[in-house]
Amino acid sequence: MRQRSTAAPYDLDRLDRAILQILQRDNKTSQRKIAEAVNLSPAAVQRRIKRMEETAVIRANIAVVDPVKVGQAITLIVDVEMESERAEMLESAKRSFASDPGVQQCYYVTGEADFVLIVTVPTMTDYEALTQRLFFENNNVKRFRTFVAMNRVKVGLTVPIS
Repeated sequence: MRQRSTAAPYDLDRLDRAILQILQRDNKTSQRKIAEAVNLSPAAVQRRIKRMEETAVIRANIAVVDPVKVGQAITLIVDVEMESERAEMLESAKRSFASDPGVQQCYYVTGEADFVLIVTVPTMTDYEALTQRLFFENNNVKRFRTFVAMNRVKVGLTVPIS
């Protein structure tokens, strides 16, 4: 995924926002249907989508998969506290966490923990292996705390667009 280097919001007009709302509900919606909904030509919709992809407003087009149905039945939330917050140590941890296939989401956060990870695994044995590789073998990990999700009440990937 490409990332935009600035934190400032990209300049989107009302038509871009309307297109994004439709794509977030179902990114397989045809450009013709989007064009009808926003009162543009399909070519204009295509140009706008392409521009939003090139500028990383749209970061990826993905399928949202039910982890249980593909054998990843356990979801865990893990707080990770680092020993040192030196920039190179944090960057190394970010790379390590982001590259592990079991880590679905990784957030660098404020507060007691330095990172919050969302992890999916098929079994607790797999989680134990993940903890060995990501935490016990990393001398900069001071401690980690694991929460086992009992139920996935809401999992969202849509961003509210005003």
